[in-house]
Amino acid sequence: MCMGAIYWARLGKVYFANTREDAARIGFDDSFIYDQLALPVESRKIPMIQIMREQALAAFREWEKSPKKIQY
Repeated sequence: MCMGAIYWARLGKVYFANTREDAARIGFDDSFIYDQLALPVESRKIPMIQIMREQALAAFREWEKSPKKIQY
């Protein structure tokens, strides 16, 4: 989520101190998350269940028509 937010916000630069490896050494190992994201949705450990797709697509269609949208 954090990485997604950084890219969606189109930040020009990110400052950080500790690496993923530093975090893993003290128990904050996020390699599992990266491994899960690489898997097909149906193969992930936490079930990912799609719902209300048509309603969500309607919101996207409205966004597509908006003259105020920002292209990402």
